[in-house]
Amino acid sequence: MTQPSPPFQAEPLTLKLDRKLDQLTWLEKSLVMAELSRLAYGPPDLIQEIVYQAGIDQCDFVQQAGSEAYVFATKYDCMIVSRGTEPTKWDDIAADAKAWTIACDIGRVHSGFDGHVNLLWPDLENRLKENQRPVWFAGHSLGGAMAAVCAVRCKLSPIPSNPQAIFSFGAPRVGDKAYASFLKIRHYRWVNNNDAVPRFPPRLMGYHHMGREIYINRKGKISRIHNWLRFHDRLRGFMLGLRKGKIDYLSDHSMKEYVAIIRNLHHCEKQGKPLRNPKALK
Repeated sequence: MTQPSPPFQAEPLTLKLDRKLDQLTWLEKSLVMAELSRLAYGPPDLIQEIVYQAGIDQCDFVQQAGSEAYVFATKYDCMIVSRGTEPTKWDDIAADAKAWTIACDIGRVHSGFDGHVNLLWPDLENRLKENQRPVWFAGHSLGGAMAAVCAVRCKLSPIPSNPQAIFSFGAPRVGDKAYASFLKIRHYRWVNNNDAVPRFPPRLMGYHHMGREIYINRKGKISRIHNWLRFHDRLRGFMLGLRKGKIDYLSDHSMKEYVAIIRNLHHCEKQGKPLRNPKALK
């Protein structure tokens, strides 16, 4: 017998949005977008109350046939945050590997992710027609992939709005090399240690990641390690997870975990502790 899902635990935003996002550090912006991506899993009435307290005066919930996103706005910025999925079974993760790419104007894109955005984009585009503020995109898991596809749609659209940056957390690969390299904007792509979702769909199917990776090691710190050192870090993280009764491939994908890590990094930044900034994202 399956256990019922626990009620959504909403938490207030750490930072008050009383200025332009571009006036925040890259880590502060990441924290804002991580917390909004976490809130995107909650019910509209509850989320609206929380974001209003942080200085967000617009909170619109957009949904069509299971595809969902929030449109948040202050007097300075507009933020589109796509709701993702938090898989608890291997079947949910492996499903991302089963979809093939389909052709579009700038390359080839994952058919499933593109299909989700097809449902929402007409409504989102209509809401952006009169917008003169910078537009930011964010999301976790499937929501991170949708955020990237939405940003591409925004760039290709005749509307005056232009994507400012993308923040994704535990997001899968979205399209081929041409598609992944189309947008020349900042993309903060967070990957937590053993999170398995960013490894799908596989490169063998022609998929590439968008943006620059911000890798979090087993100690919750930003790291630039690759190859053998990355494998060693993930192995030690997996063994540590087992000792705690967790399967890292799934637990490291939790948006709650991403928020906790970035909050801790922000706390260290406020205390003046040195942080390893990812290249080209300062």
